[in-house]
Amino acid sequence: MESDNPTIFPRVLIVSRRTVRKNKFVDFVGEYHLDLIVNYGAVPVIVPRVSGVHTLLESFEPIHGVLLCEGEDIDPSLYDADLSSFSPEEIEEIRQLHASDTAIDREKDSIELRLAKLCLERNIPFLGICRGSQVLNVACGGNLYQDVEKEISKKFPEGQRVVHMDYENYDGHRHIVKVVENTPLHHWFKDSLKAEKMEIWVNSYHHQGVKRLAQRFVPMAFAPDGLIEGFYDPHVYNPEEGKFIMGLQFHPERMRQLNSDDFDYPGCASAYQEFAKAVRSYQKKLNGSAFVGKTLKLDEDMEKKRKVIVRSFSIARDMYSIRRGMLAGEESELQVGAKFLEANTALSLQQEKRLKQMGATVRNASACMERLKMNEEKEKLARKMMGKMSIEQLSDIVSFYHMMGQICTEVLERKLHNLTNEIGG
Repeated sequence: MESDNPTIFPRVLIVSRRTVRKNKFVDFVGEYHLDLIVNYGAVPVIVPRVSGVHTLLESFEPIHGVLLCEGEDIDPSLYDADLSSFSPEEIEEIRQLHASDTAIDREKDSIELRLAKLCLERNIPFLGICRGSQVLNVACGGNLYQDVEKEISKKFPEGQRVVHMDYENYDGHRHIVKVVENTPLHHWFKDSLKAEKMEIWVNSYHHQGVKRLAQRFVPMAFAPDGLIEGFYDPHVYNPEEGKFIMGLQFHPERMRQLNSDDFDYPGCASAYQEFAKAVRSYQKKLNGSAFVGKTLKLDEDMEKKRKVIVRSFSIARDMYSIRRGMLAGEESELQVGAKFLEANTALSLQQEKRLKQMGATVRNASACMERLKMNEEKEKLARKMMGKMSIEQLSDIVSFYHMMGQICTEVLERKLHNLTNEIGG
């Protein structure tokens, strides 16, 4: 007998890769990825890389996680690629040697970069494997080596060069990486690591790689030639709370023993296991937020407090959006919102960076107000920045607090100008 309340598993979007079969284009995703996602309690939803899909991503909602994996080189025009050191002959040589990777797929680039930026904006769990890690780095402002062999390997003596792509031993090839202590990768592989070396052998299928790592990320592993083989955002990593932003250059899902499905190391599946855990937690958080927003009812005292806080935010909104000065008597009302934010704010690095550009953070909102009075240029910048902050960003700030957090979520789910009308009524 079927259950009246079937379990709805979280959805993980995976963008397909295009190939040619029997003279026709075919979209595919490696089955190892799909198998692991299903085994750890989520549903893979394949996003086809057909023309125009990048404009239809809202139709794939709700999105509880994104996994980006194989694919061609990212269009170098999408980041600050440096081709000046390559001769035309070298560029042609790279294209010939890595023909399947150097055929740029702009539709796939557009789809995946949009998904990566969406995850970063909403803190949706994201796992990037191989090309997916490169997409994540580019989406955050990093760049890539155009060809690791020519830009890195040639600097080392013949016997010390790391082979990052071996077409003759494609799935069997491995090279050493040094794991960084106290990172997720360290915890996953700790039973396989020797303390004095902190090394594991990983597979390698790439001719490009991370050159300048985006500022928000921390490396988790390095190849002997210095190439970054894994990274994550430590401020957005807590699978139990639905936080997971990570990129791995190697393929842990394909690190299997010869003629076997057994992994090289027990930790190989951990990236998918922890990613799926974050996806499930994110789904619960998303569902919980939607439920609270519809059912929250406040007593008279709490409703008065809510209106005072909303009033404070509304005044600030008017100051920043229409660039008006502070009116008589408004300073005390603004202090209410400032104190609330001081006590109930947990900012992302990106938000902190933007706020620091004006000389303050929302955590020290009272000091920020004083500095705005003293510095006209910072005041203009603050108005512009605060006017552009999205509801999603502000909602994420307060999502972990109880009653006051629920109140703020309700407030921030609406447009501020609607809230002003509500107070006036």
